[in-house]
Parts: sequence; structure tokens; C-alpha cells
Amino acid sequence: MRNPPRMHAQHADLALTINGVRRDVSVDTRATLLDVLREQLELTGAKKGCDHGQCGACTVLLGGRRANACLLLAVAVREDVTTIEGLADGGALHPVQRAFVEHDAFQCGYCTPGQICSAVAMLEEARDGWPSAVTDDLTAAPALDDAEIRERMSGNLCRCGAYANIVPAIAEAAR
Repeated sequence: MRNPPRMHAQHADLALTINGVRRDVSVDTRATLLDVLREQLELTGAKKGCDHGQCGACTVLLGGRRANACLLLAVAVREDVTTIEGLADGGALHPVQRAFVEHDAFQCGYCTPGQICSAVAMLEEARDGWPSAVTDDLTAAPALDDAEIRERMSGNLCRCGAYANIVPAIAEAAR
């Protein structure tokens, strides 16, 4: 029986715009955006939770829309990437970050960066009139009540159970 051929990693040189800054990186073509962010660019806010796109701990903004960085090959990224590190404006927290702090909407903090990035994009989706699975009136702007927020955030899990504070934090940021 012959040995299968040895596979050699291919590398690609990329120019990614991360948090408004162009970053030139050489990556293994199999590397996920999450791995490049954490291991090469030392942006460790996005977390590796399930590595299957089911928990949302790795959520970043890709062209302003939420994306699971663990599922994206870095070589496929064409839009600007915003991580939790890029949401604050200098020393001023983003309104969603501020609301999370004010409402104590985190416990261990592991899921918090993904929760916040997802909430930022979710609020923009709601402002743009995108309905969710629980939106009653598809012709009106969605009302961000607790059920609507929970549905829109259902892709982000919190293992500590801080949901009781996450939902009011997002509701406040929506106002």
C-alpha cells in the first residue's frame, strides 16, 4: 500500500482592514479569520468557543454585519472587519459597551465580546427594518421588546446565564 502524498500548507499574502487599519499578513490558506485575529494580529477579544459557529463567542462585524469568525477562511475576507477592540472611539465606549457595563451584562466575560458585536449589528438590522422570526407586523418597524431582542441574539450563547442583564442592556442601547 502506497503512502498518500504529503500535503504542504499553502500561504497567501493578504491585506485586511481590521478596525480601520490595513494589516498585511501572510496566512496559511486554511486559517480562519478567528485564528488570524487571535494568533497573528493579537486581537484576542473574539473567543474560540465551539469552533463550529454555534455559540457566537467569535462574532465580529464584517462590513458592518455580524459574522462567525471561526467559520470564515481569512483568504475569503474582502470586507472591513471590526472586532470588539475596534468599537470604542478612543477612550469613549460604544453605546452598547457602555450599556453592558451599566447593566452588569456579563459574568465571566468570555462571550461578552461576541454578544456586544452581535448586538451592535442587530440594532442596525432593526433600524433598517429587518424582521426576525418573531416580528409580528412585517410592514412596520420592528419593536425591540424582550422577545424580539432574545430572538435576534439567539446565535450568541452565554454559559453563565447573564441573559437577565444582557437583554435590558441591549434595550437601553436601542433607545
